[in-house]
Amino acid sequence: MNIHEYQAKELLHNYGVPVPRGYSATNAEEVDTAISKIEGDLIVVKSQIHAGGRGKGTFNDGYQGGVKVVKSSEAAKTAAMAMLNNTLVTAQTGPAGRKVQTLYVTEGCDIAHEYYLAIVLDRDTAQAVIIASTEGGMDIEAVAESTPEKITRVAVSPSTGLRPFHCREVAYALGFEGDQVKQLSKILSGTYKMFWEKNAELVEINPLVTTPEGQVVALDAKVSFDGNALFKHPDIQALRDLNEEDPKEIEASKFDLAYIALDGNIACLVNGAGLAMATMDIIKTFGGEPANFLDVGGGANEEKVTAAFKIILSDPNVKGILVNIFGGIMKCDVIARGIVAAANNIELNVPLVVRLEGTNVEAGKKILRESGIALTPADSLVQAAEIITSQVASA
Repeated sequence: MNIHEYQAKELLHNYGVPVPRGYSATNAEEVDTAISKIEGDLIVVKSQIHAGGRGKGTFNDGYQGGVKVVKSSEAAKTAAMAMLNNTLVTAQTGPAGRKVQTLYVTEGCDIAHEYYLAIVLDRDTAQAVIIASTEGGMDIEAVAESTPEKITRVAVSPSTGLRPFHCREVAYALGFEGDQVKQLSKILSGTYKMFWEKNAELVEINPLVTTPEGQVVALDAKVSFDGNALFKHPDIQALRDLNEEDPKEIEASKFDLAYIALDGNIACLVNGAGLAMATMDIIKTFGGEPANFLDVGGGANEEKVTAAFKIILSDPNVKGILVNIFGGIMKCDVIARGIVAAANNIELNVPLVVRLEGTNVEAGKKILRESGIALTPADSLVQAAEIITSQVASA
């Protein structure tokens, strides 16, 4: 689960990380209040969407930039009103963009140098890894590609946690000396503690900056949390912004379905994450494009299968459906009854190919044969993928 910058900074502040003072706003009155609380002439107005590249983005009406640094209250108000409830398109939003429903008004900061700092979960080593670079304020991917030697990685074992030598190693790699080493150590300690206690997958500060006076400040922040651990953190769950999520994915979460929307036109309904990945791969092999990842899980019932079909068919891009079930814990007859129930409640106007194998497979196939539903059975995954890609291509 992702959260907005203003929420991430508030969390970091609570863990002792220095951040510029700022206030969120969702309407003109709150914008005025936020601007009035900013001390000094330098004011930053930031669009709050779950996508990067905001500063380089363009709004639908042609207004340039989702992040503005201005030098007066009047200019801040003008920028805020241009952004609020406007649609911002960035490299990460796709052409549809995202509607800006929240702004973050924050005090400006004089910058001597920008750095990159993040803590991310490395699944290969089951450790947290600190990533730091002197090249802050830009995409870390670009730095890794062009100047990988400027990136420092420090692994932190969960058995020991963050130790002072970890902090010193990062500080020296960034070229810090004296009091700035102590400041960075405090920032890393607070950031790691938040990362660990809140089950985060990523805490990114980009840029981390030094000021002309020598202060080290977190100027921007991006935080993602492990969705499987949210039940332990109701305070984090409360930060979820449903306006920033795909409505289909929100609906899927209500039924405990693992669903991720993609850009293709062949929908997949599968049980098991590995099988779902293999199904998407084989669709690509035959020249098709998967429209989603959808794992109904091993304990799905008719209600969940029906819900899955409704979610799939709510996507106007879907031109065909491939159901691929290997029955183990999940029984093929349960899936079959779910397909029938869904077809009886929803207008099924796209090709449907079903491959069933495993527990109660013959009972499942019998249910489908006798249902009268227009579908094409398949005996193997290869055959199923070949049929559905052919049907969609010729539709």
